[in-house]
Order: sequence, then structure tokens, then C-alpha cells
Amino acid sequence: MHFRQIRLPRLSLLLPLAALTGAINVFAFAPYGLWPLQPLTLALLIVCINRVDSVKKAALAGWAYCFGWVAHGVYWIYISLHDYGGLPGWLSALAVALLALAMALYTALSAALALWLKRRWAASSLLLALAIFPALWGLTEWLRGWLFSGFPWLISGYAHTGSPLAGFAPLVGVYGIGSIAAVIAGCLALLPQRRWPAIVVLLTLCAGFGLSRIDWTVPSGQPISVRLLQGNVAQEEKFDGTKIDSSLRLYADMIRAAPADLVATPETAIPILQTQLPPDFPAALAAFSQQSGSHIALGIPYIDGPNRYANSVIGIAPQGNSASHPGFRYDKQHLVPFGEFVPFGFRWFVDMMHIPLGDFTPGAPVQAPFAVKDQWVLPNICYEDLFGEEIARQLAATMASGTPTATMLLNMSNIAWFGDTIALAQHLQISQMRSLETRRPMLRATNTGTTAAIDPHGNVSAQLPPYIRGTLATTVQGYSGSTPYILFGNRLLLAAALLMLLGSWCWSCWRSRRRQALRSGSRSSAASS
Repeated sequence: MHFRQIRLPRLSLLLPLAALTGAINVFAFAPYGLWPLQPLTLALLIVCINRVDSVKKAALAGWAYCFGWVAHGVYWIYISLHDYGGLPGWLSALAVALLALAMALYTALSAALALWLKRRWAASSLLLALAIFPALWGLTEWLRGWLFSGFPWLISGYAHTGSPLAGFAPLVGVYGIGSIAAVIAGCLALLPQRRWPAIVVLLTLCAGFGLSRIDWTVPSGQPISVRLLQGNVAQEEKFDGTKIDSSLRLYADMIRAAPADLVATPETAIPILQTQLPPDFPAALAAFSQQSGSHIALGIPYIDGPNRYANSVIGIAPQGNSASHPGFRYDKQHLVPFGEFVPFGFRWFVDMMHIPLGDFTPGAPVQAPFAVKDQWVLPNICYEDLFGEEIARQLAATMASGTPTATMLLNMSNIAWFGDTIALAQHLQISQMRSLETRRPMLRATNTGTTAAIDPHGNVSAQLPPYIRGTLATTVQGYSGSTPYILFGNRLLLAAALLMLLGSWCWSCWRSRRRQALRSGSRSSAASS
């Protein structure tokens, strides 16, 4: 069956079907884990792009597909805006819909450009499915990850933390996996016409499986004991002035409950500035650290001067320091729009919400890890672990400078803002991808979940159930070494995508000239006869 033989419904029906297909795509991601749905649903979009009769319709189909995908996948933003931000229900729902529509512009762009280039270059449907669209898909997902500070949540590659394509993560990262998955989707779209694309799918999956067996990094030093704290403080109580003392007592008791080489709290476990702490609090933690030999990673907002405060992790080490004078400090560098900084022109919107500490100062792009015995721990705070290229950049910078390089990663989060929803499992999956890209363990200390330890192959080795108060005690081995993704970041994806587009153009030009030569030869033969 050729693409031209496939009859599409009229536009008024096509767009809802595309949106439904995108919504089904969410089941490819955590917590559902049905990863084959990701290339299958994308294959239907490719069929649609190849079949529609205008670039405008291709753009609308891509827009509808991604709208359904994002609206279903991040519906939980409504909870943060309405339940905790105090916005009216209609405005919260509108904000989620507008976010989905904005993110869908990237998919609309890839769909429209794919069909436009196909027509411009007189390319075949096969070339669109296997090269043009996958290249544009990877480029537009990458664009979505950094333009306007980026929002790469539910980028297609995340569906593959448990699939054979995870083996490509140390080479090309999450965006590269998304582009490879788009090639597989193109093969699936071609299956009704040809059988050989099934071999391409099989070979690609086998290659990913083989790559997953490569030891990109090696164990370094001795394992350390770790205690990851999950306070389960209700979001509506977290910044309540009448509950601050109880939060301080809670975390002081949880930290001092038992010694460990590393004790880590969630993001802003201490919900007040370090200058507002009662004097006995930092002294008690410093005394415990010195007596037990425990290193404490404490989530706290840290003020440096008037209107200059950061979302920070401070380190209290046995060598002698305190929360007031930490031996280590990491400041969150990639801030959340509307929650941690105010985008230009949106002060009115942020003022409608009751979000405390809503205008942080970002930290430096490269910050040093902190030492825990012979391991080096690099923190990232909540939303930051969506940006694998930034974590890779920090690792590469320390390698290049000859300074100590992190042997494990530590994510400290509070996503109680989103309730008991699929956001918790999605964020855990994002951390798994960071482990796959860097081949380092990732530790997660969260307020309500999911507190977990992830090994260098992206497997969850231990975790706490969400929405309980508890401590995850485990032992973690650090890893040293590099992966291609650490060294090159997204540059390998960008180079591959541009080469695919250049190759498609060259192939189309060659085919066009060959057809012209054949037609000229046929006319010459006819004239001579």
C-alpha cells in the first residue's frame, strides 16, 4: 500500500484524532512504561505528513499531536497553579492549555518543514520518513529544550530509559535518542509498502542493546553509606510561618537519627533563609557532623545581600563548619519560569499566585562538586536535572581543568507542588536518563517522592514509596570516566541531524538530475529513430 492510497479524514476530524494519538503517547512514559507506543504514535504522524495535501495541514496535524501529548502529560501543572498558587480554576486550565499549545509549535514546525523540504527537493516519501523528519524532529526537540529557558519535560527520548535505545544515551543523549526513535517510527510508517524497514528497526534495537554493554565509566574509590530523607511536609504547610519550627525540628531529628557518610535533605527542606535560623539549629547539625563523621547536604534558600538570594544546597562536613558558614555551597543555576524567576512582562501573572521566594538569583554555570570521603558529589536541584547538557558541561569543565570531577550526582527536589500525580514518576525517569548519559549514579532526596538511588545504567536500585515520611538508607559506589555525551553534549546530535538533511538534499539533487538525464536520453533516442 502506498501513502497515496491511504485516505485521511477531513481536517475537522483529523485534528482531534491527531490530538488523541498524542495523548496516547503519554502511556509510553513513566509510570506506564509502554515505550513501543512512542514510535508507533509518531509513525501515524509521519503517515499523516506524507499524505496531507498542504504544508499548513501538516503543521496543524503536528500541532494537534503535540497538544494532546503535552496537555495529557503535564496536566498536573493545574494543581500547582490552582491548589497551591491560588489561581482560579479557569485560569489555571487556560495556562496549561496555552503551555501545551506553545510546546506544540515545535512539533508543528518539524512537520511543516518536513513536508515543505520534501516538496522543495522533490524527495520521496521514504526519504522524508527515514531522514528528513527524524533530523527535524531531533532539532526541534533540542530547540524546545533551550529556547525561552527551555521546557524539555516529556521529550520523546525519555520514553526509552527502559528500552534498547537507552544504550545510545551515553553517545547522543536524550535528544539523540528521540531522533533515533523517529527513524524507527519512519520505518514503521513504511512497513505497509516495504518489508526491509523491519530489518532496520531490528538492527537499531540490537545496536542499542550492544551499546548498553559498554562500560563507559569504572568504579572509583570506596562505596559510601547514604541516607536520603523524605520529610513528606504538606505543600500548604511548608512555608506556613506557624509550621516553620516543626519543620526545623523534623529535619534536625531526621538528620541526627543515624550517622552516614552522606545525609541529604530535599530542596528547601529548611524553608527560611540561613540568617533567620535559630542559633542552636546550625550548631546542633555541626556537632552531629563532627561527632558522627557525617557529611550533610542541606537544602535551604541562601541570602547574599538585598534582593539576592539563591535556591541552595549547603554542605556541613566533619572538618568543622555550619549552616551559617558552610564548607560547600551549590546554587541552582537553571531556574523555573514563574516559580523561581519572573519572565519579562509576566509580573502580573506571578503576583496573582502565592508562591514564596519567587525571584531567585541563578548560580554559576559551572560549580564544583563536594567531597564525601573519596567520592565527589555534584548536586542539582529539582527542575535542573531536565537539562542533561548542563550537567554534562559541568563534568566536562572539571575534567578539562584537572580539578576533581563528580563521581555521583545528587538531585534534591520538592515537587509536592504537583500532588500525588504521574509527575513524580516522570521526574524519576528524567533522573534515570541523566545516569544513562553520564554513566554515574544519581541519588534523589525529595520531599514527597520519589526518593531513590539510581545506578549508572539507569536502574532504580532502591526507593521509598511516595507520600510517606521516611529515610532511604543505602550504599552507593562512585564512578569515574567519561562518555561521548559528557565530552560533546548535544553537538553530536546536531551534527548528525544536519548531515541527514544535507545528505537528503544531495540525494534528491542527484535523483533529479538522473531523471532529467534519462528523459533527455529518451527524447534523443526518439528523435533519432
